[in-house]
Amino acid sequence: MAVRIRLSRGGSKKRPFYRIVAADSRAPRDGRFIEKLGTYNPLLPQDHEQRLVVNAERVKYWLGIGALPTERLAKLFSNLGLTKAPTIHEQPKKSAPKAKAVERMKAKEEAAKAAAEATSAATEGSAE
Repeated sequence: MAVRIRLSRGGSKKRPFYRIVAADSRAPRDGRFIEKLGTYNPLLPQDHEQRLVVNAERVKYWLGIGALPTERLAKLFSNLGLTKAPTIHEQPKKSAPKAKAVERMKAKEEAAKAAAEATSAATEGSAE
């Protein structure tokens, strides 16, 4: 059984409140879970003590037996020192500019450099 540590949403519309749970990866997001490990309230300020409440001992236990946290929880747990920070990629490959777009950007930069050099040369020539 693949166990994930993930957020289970509660709260009303536009007022999210999450439980941090250990659940089977096949179970629905807000459905059946194995154990509640804490709570997360994103509406509270970053420095508020009730924003993230975690039973660190139980989280360490689940991580020790192979449970994988979601990307958001890995980020939150790394702030508490429970896990290493996940690598966040700046730009996905799918949305990166394609070859022709890169060529156009390079040509535009070269044209801008040439124009800047021409204006600087013109101002130097008129100053003499």
